[in-house]
Amino acid sequence: MAELLAPAGTFEKMETAFRFGADAVYFAGKKFGLRAFAGNFTDDEIKEATDYAHSLGKKVYITINILAHESDFEGLKEYLDELVKYKVDAVIVSDLGIMEFIREHAPSLTIHVSTQANILNSYAINFLAKLGVKRIILARELSIEEIKQIKAKIPSDIELEAFIHGAMCIAYSGRCLLSNYLTGRDANRGACTQACRWEYTITEKSRKGDQYQIEEDQRGTYILNSKDLMMIEHLGELEKAGVTSFKIEGRMKSPYYVANVVNAYRRALDKGDKITEKDLELLKKELQKSSHRQYTTGFYLGAKDKECLESSSPVQSYEYMAYVIGNSDKEKVLIEQRNRFKVGDELEVLSPNECFNKTIKLTKMTDESGNDLQDAKNVQQKIYIYTNLPLEKGDILRK
Repeated sequence: MAELLAPAGTFEKMETAFRFGADAVYFAGKKFGLRAFAGNFTDDEIKEATDYAHSLGKKVYITINILAHESDFEGLKEYLDELVKYKVDAVIVSDLGIMEFIREHAPSLTIHVSTQANILNSYAINFLAKLGVKRIILARELSIEEIKQIKAKIPSDIELEAFIHGAMCIAYSGRCLLSNYLTGRDANRGACTQACRWEYTITEKSRKGDQYQIEEDQRGTYILNSKDLMMIEHLGELEKAGVTSFKIEGRMKSPYYVANVVNAYRRALDKGDKITEKDLELLKKELQKSSHRQYTTGFYLGAKDKECLESSSPVQSYEYMAYVIGNSDKEKVLIEQRNRFKVGDELEVLSPNECFNKTIKLTKMTDESGNDLQDAKNVQQKIYIYTNLPLEKGDILRK
């Protein structure tokens, strides 16, 4: 079965990803990664995270995927020495100079080539294989049929990884200049402002001051903002084409997003060939419950220019209400509030276990001292709710 690879912008997100079924996570240290504002991990936290993952039989991949300027190599050798010592499972690299630097200074590190490297053909993969690369994270502009053709022409021990879910950059394989041009923050060195998500108007030259909204016609719009990728209906096709790792985007997203998306794809993968249309409809509905833009299959099915969208406003149909911090006893469970709810509300359970999608009608709540509570309005307040569902630590309640 293919690997399910999840984003881990923080330690909490990593724990969430593993609880809900990820086989591996990817994240960055404080430097050299393309998500400078994702929280990221100190050196000590990388060691702790790697030890934790390995204790579960899981893997961690560290992003060193900036497009490096000369000054970016300062401190890299020392950082690589730490990653070797911590026994991380691989590093994700896009820059050829950094690849060569790793081969020279940390040859024991396994290298995965980032989607930022724009790998679209077997010739590029075969070249990289000679450099000792273990895995290629394919450019997102490939179709399933093209992936199948590529797989037939590369060494059998080279792994292929592909994105299956999440936000997509409007630039070719994420190589964007817009953020740097408008704000001076370089997307290719980890500081993207997501300027493509801003709202834009156009101004006709001879009518100074008159601005016009960019609107959609029946063919869509082709300005800056892309839909989100969703491939839950096509995992079998991707695997048969040769993809061995399915990657979820979202190091900047919330723990709830990680739980929701990983849970859905884990259930789909576990069903395998036995998945039914009813199963898929349930899981597609599930993926509407966390923040997303309109979904697309991107380039995978051979369609052109279908991923562009005029709206920059994500939507979600459910809100994260509470986190379960203890296992249930026979009548109650301790939770931590995330958003306001009251007695009388109905909450739905997000869980990797049998409580998934079951509901709780809140008839009684108390604080930790046992005092009755009608309104959970204090941020991160610890509360007992009364239910006979066998909730477990790490489950999520939503509304």
